[in-house]
Amino acid sequence: MAEGSKGYLQGERLAYLSSWTLVMLGIIEIAVGGLTGSIGLTADGIDSMSDALVSFLVWLGLKISRRTPDERFHFGYYKIESFVAFVGAIALIGIAGAIFYRSYQSFLDPKPLNLPALALAVLLTAGTISLYRAFQMRKIAGKYNIVSLRLDANNAIKDGSASFLVFFTVLASYLGFHQMDAVGGMAVAIFILFVSYIVIKESSLVLLDAYHNPELVEEIRKIVEGRPGVRVDDILLRAAGPYIQSEIHLEVEGSMTVEQLDKVRINIENEVKQKFIGVGRVVVTARARNN
Repeated sequence: MAEGSKGYLQGERLAYLSSWTLVMLGIIEIAVGGLTGSIGLTADGIDSMSDALVSFLVWLGLKISRRTPDERFHFGYYKIESFVAFVGAIALIGIAGAIFYRSYQSFLDPKPLNLPALALAVLLTAGTISLYRAFQMRKIAGKYNIVSLRLDANNAIKDGSASFLVFFTVLASYLGFHQMDAVGGMAVAIFILFVSYIVIKESSLVLLDAYHNPELVEEIRKIVEGRPGVRVDDILLRAAGPYIQSEIHLEVEGSMTVEQLDKVRINIENEVKQKFIGVGRVVVTARARNN
């Protein structure tokens, strides 16, 4: 559990730093977008500000998730970070719709850009910072299986990719294809919608206790059935934050004593936890086998 808490603390720090970095980038992009008349750059700035909100929600969710279990939340607060990811993704859908509508209006009435070199420099800087931020967060999210931080990392990749895409559409607009700037804005909206869909799908499955890992089930089955007189009746798994909660239901010989059963149960729990780092809770129950 200490390892998972360490991961949450690292994720919390990254999300906090990310939120402030994105706020600064968003303000700069929106200001320069207004100065240059670039709808693509303005859309990318709005995207950065929305991602700052998501990063803040991720930070808040991770901070709350580290609370210890209490009388009300017996299994801890780990699912809060999945809930935060879900809420953040829904908010992004609304923002994507607003960006697409504004970009479409600009597409119908394109105008040449002012100071295009400034717009290009800002987009290049924003894209580089976003991708660097994404690689940092993906490393921590993958190591500790933190769903909401993975959302933030995916957002950062989307943000960086969108910035570089808009860079090329602004360049095309500078070269005389003025409608391409609006196309960049619409592309940003589509990027946001795609990421939102993935996040809503993944976080919903976690919140509904869906978990599909037949390889892990089979490995646990091998551990259990490697013991004489013990068979698996059922194995139930669910995700909760960075951990996997497991229930292992056994069938044992009717002649097995309570002391023998207790020893088997403890050995199975310890071996599963030692072999699979992400398994945070193991509950083993047993019933006598019907002859």
